[in-house]
Amino acid sequence: MAILSSRRRSAAIGVAAVAGLAAAGVGFAVGGASAGTVSGSLYRDPSSAVVRWVAANPGDSRAAVIRDKIASQPQARWYANFNPSTIQSEVSSFIGAANAAQQIPVLSVYEITNRDCGGASAGGAPDLNQYQTWVSNFARGLGNQTVLIILETDSLALQTCLSTGELNARNQALTTATQTIKSANPSAKVYLDGGHSTWNSANDTANRLRAAGVQYADGFFTNVSNFNPTSSEANFGRAVISALNGMGISGKRQVIDTSRNGGAAGDWCADDNTDRRIGQYPTTNTGDANIDAYLWVKPPGEADGCRYTAGSFQPDLAFSLANGAPNPPTTAPPTTNPPTTAPPTTAPPTTAPPTTAPPTTPPPAGNGCSAAVAINQWNGGFTASVNVTAGSAAINGWTVTVALPGGAAITGTWNAQASGTSGTVRFTNVGYNGQVGAGQTTNFGFQGTGTGQGATATCAA
Repeated sequence: MAILSSRRRSAAIGVAAVAGLAAAGVGFAVGGASAGTVSGSLYRDPSSAVVRWVAANPGDSRAAVIRDKIASQPQARWYANFNPSTIQSEVSSFIGAANAAQQIPVLSVYEITNRDCGGASAGGAPDLNQYQTWVSNFARGLGNQTVLIILETDSLALQTCLSTGELNARNQALTTATQTIKSANPSAKVYLDGGHSTWNSANDTANRLRAAGVQYADGFFTNVSNFNPTSSEANFGRAVISALNGMGISGKRQVIDTSRNGGAAGDWCADDNTDRRIGQYPTTNTGDANIDAYLWVKPPGEADGCRYTAGSFQPDLAFSLANGAPNPPTTAPPTTNPPTTAPPTTAPPTTAPPTTAPPTTPPPAGNGCSAAVAINQWNGGFTASVNVTAGSAAINGWTVTVALPGGAAITGTWNAQASGTSGTVRFTNVGYNGQVGAGQTTNFGFQGTGTGQGATATCAA
């Protein structure tokens, strides 16, 4: 999917451009989090542009860095095409895969009429009536478990092209969209556009959020359209929350895009800045009660529209962002109890959840390891998530052997290196996840064609 981009403004300078793994089987829940209102592991899309590129270019000198530091991480799935007849099934399929993994998906909705004020990311629904139809169909695919919705990047921070009447209509459309999503899935977390800390003031941002119905949402997102440090965005978010509280709107939280804010500031377009790096890895464990999550909304490596077509994946951009950046954390995110809500009452997803639970055998003694594989099967293909657990002593390096059913073939792997594509396939750790503490778990995954049900896994350290 193309994720588009546009130019941004701060007080006097042009700034950024927009666009869009935790262990499988980790439960997720809303509420009771030590920081923010969301807890649990975020869902890593196994069919994202970066994952597909890594799978198709194993011999590229940049592939290992991009794989380990970008493709391994959960990022937002963007919905930017006006496709009212198919959007429900597309969303349902994505949500079904995330629910099967008991992880939290992040969806970025980018479909508002007169998107980007006709700039590089122009597009969206032809009119606001058709927008509401699209949103209604989108919402029907969301199921009833926790999802994070990034609703319409730049729709509030960038309003220079709108007349008073058009602005009022947009605000009403965003209010209705929020209510539609929350009605379809009360567990959905909806965040509206808060711009970023070097664009509009906190008071102005709060007024725009109030006009667009933030009282019905869970909060706001910032920094999708910039590269500002996380600390600056957090301070800005606190000021916005304070301003909202002064308006009688309480209980709102912030999410921050940290996908590209780990390096130098400067020119507005990431396509042209080789000093920029990926920022904090995505997590719901923020340690800040005002912040629900640090997310990678804008996928690292997807262009802003300067040197390359907006939204296209460019490996040199991805490598520039990832090269020299810290490795991802190796510890698994905190576990929570799996959701106890009933299955979705909406149309079932086209990706069926696993029909068998992963093995629950205890970790082996000594320096051994165990492996448990969970399959998410759909018509013609599957994804697999494999937990590798150390025994009573830490291990330094592991090899997992997976026996695939006849006819199954692997087309992509993440967080591991694969030897073979069918039959018995050996997976070895990558640089950052070979050391596993005693009793601790790390994770890798793969996708393939055919039937994955019945695959078994064994581990050797």
